[in-house]
Amino acid sequence: MPQGQVETVPDDGLTTRQRRNRPLVVVHTGTMKGKSTAAFGLALRGWAQGWSIGVFQFVKSAKWKVGEEAAFRALGRVHEQTGEGGPVEWHKMGEGWSWVRKPGTEEDHAAAAREGWAEIRRRIEAQTHEVYVLDEFTYPMKWGWVDVAEVVEVLAARQGRQHVIITGRDAAPELVAAADLVMETGKVKHPMDAGQKGQRGIEW
Repeated sequence: MPQGQVETVPDDGLTTRQRRNRPLVVVHTGTMKGKSTAAFGLALRGWAQGWSIGVFQFVKSAKWKVGEEAAFRALGRVHEQTGEGGPVEWHKMGEGWSWVRKPGTEEDHAAAAREGWAEIRRRIEAQTHEVYVLDEFTYPMKWGWVDVAEVVEVLAARQGRQHVIITGRDAAPELVAAADLVMETGKVKHPMDAGQKGQRGIEW
């Protein structure tokens, strides 16, 4: 795809402009770091366009602070005070299901995940945001807490300009098939290979 030239032009009845502005489902999956970072980078571009941004984190603990959260909350205040960029909402749905186990049964966590998805579905149907970042959302689907077929159906039926970005390892094949853009991260080299743990400003 050199210089942004498309390889094929589908016979879909759309104009070039209509096709270019079609909202996307983006999936960042794979075993290596950078999936969420890439998703937040796309959201940052959306904010600069004045789009409404909704971030929904599914597995990081409510106490887990990432640099992007502080940055996007600050950008939300900038929008409120100056009108620059777009509005921002940041929600933590998880109980630390991935790295930091919190008190509660697995069914408690599953119920929280289902309610998180239900809220996102309501927002998609109401066309609340123009960019959704569903961070680590592949895990509730992998564990059977959220129905993959339902997610695919809701995404396919969404109206308006709503870009949806989903991150996490082991993306379901059905989700991959339904997505417009899928990126898979893989390790070539990592500081942990030499015994170096994650550091502030790089991992969070």
